[in-house]
Amino acid sequence: MTPWEAVAVLAAGIGAGTINTIVGSGTLLTFPVLLAVGVPPVTANVSNSLGLVPGSLSGAIGYRRELAGQRPRLLRLGAAALLGGLVGAVLLIVLPQGAFAAVVPALILLAVVLVVLQPRVARAVAARRARGDSRTGHPHGSWPLLVGIFLTGVYGGYFGAAQGVLMLALMGMLLDEDLQRINASKNVLALLVNGVAAVYFLFVATFDWTAVLLIAAGSVVGGQIGARVGRRLPPVAMRAIIVVVGLAAVVKLLLD
Repeated sequence: MTPWEAVAVLAAGIGAGTINTIVGSGTLLTFPVLLAVGVPPVTANVSNSLGLVPGSLSGAIGYRRELAGQRPRLLRLGAAALLGGLVGAVLLIVLPQGAFAAVVPALILLAVVLVVLQPRVARAVAARRARGDSRTGHPHGSWPLLVGIFLTGVYGGYFGAAQGVLMLALMGMLLDEDLQRINASKNVLALLVNGVAAVYFLFVATFDWTAVLLIAAGSVVGGQIGARVGRRLPPVAMRAIIVVVGLAAVVKLLLD
């Protein structure tokens, strides 16, 4: 990795840490950059998962005030997220590498669509709450939410782009809770998914350790940026960057 490539990976890590803390989908910045500097797809994916763990922790700490009183909820939903993340990580290693290379463009496109639709989902959730229509079934997560978090964890353990967007949408619609507190929960759940996947990968996968360290350092900084000042960034501009980078990654993967 050349010095300029290292700077690009570090910058992508900062951007990913910031975006993941605010909403999720930071992988759409780091994964394409790792591909661009020559890291093979599966190695890029596992290196990215491990590198983003410190950033997820940084973001969760940055939102610690909003986590107050959510321990029962995090224990309930966290178990589903952990199990899903482990299943997804196992699938990534067990399935042929060709399967990942074949499906990842579709996963990136799905993530891009989710990023584009996220504002509409947020407005729909807000409108539903304004009407007083909030049927949770359980204050800390009904069975539909538990299943949804598990499936999102499977997706996150396998690839991970925009898993935060999925979690926000699910909890926003199925929990009667303030969205900032939901975002704080999302950061912890994403940390659990990335963390359990990364621990599994440590024993069975090959990493690009330079990429891991650069993304880790950048994502820690980005996590604090996202928690403190990220809400002031223009959402439209941020989503536009994510969409452009994601589409560029799809084009690169299809042309290789």
